[in-house]
Amino acid sequence: MTHLLFSYGTLRLPAVQEATFGRRMPMRSAELPGYVLDTVAITDPHVIELSGSAEHPFARATGEPTDIVDGAVLELTDDDLAAADAYEVDDYTRVAVTLSTGETAWLYVDAASLAN
Repeated sequence: MTHLLFSYGTLRLPAVQEATFGRRMPMRSAELPGYVLDTVAITDPHVIELSGSAEHPFARATGEPTDIVDGAVLELTDDDLAAADAYEVDDYTRVAVTLSTGETAWLYVDAASLAN
């Protein structure tokens, strides 16, 4: 099965892709309406080492169609999606969203933002 993943952050970096998936992933530009970028502090040492930063972006829902996050769509296998879940650690959770093209894709958001 193929999964679409909308990435707006570190999963677009070649070094992160190679460490996470074992290869560079094909990507295409995409837009996510109704969201803005914010930041979250990351505590996982492995993720910090791979990405080079302890502060990562996260997409926060606003519900405003004029708010748009630019990013990329990655096409993932079931194994790739499991690897992405492992990389994103407990700071993020995966939700389904609708891209500006009408496609449904997975998106990682700050887990704490969903609790509020």
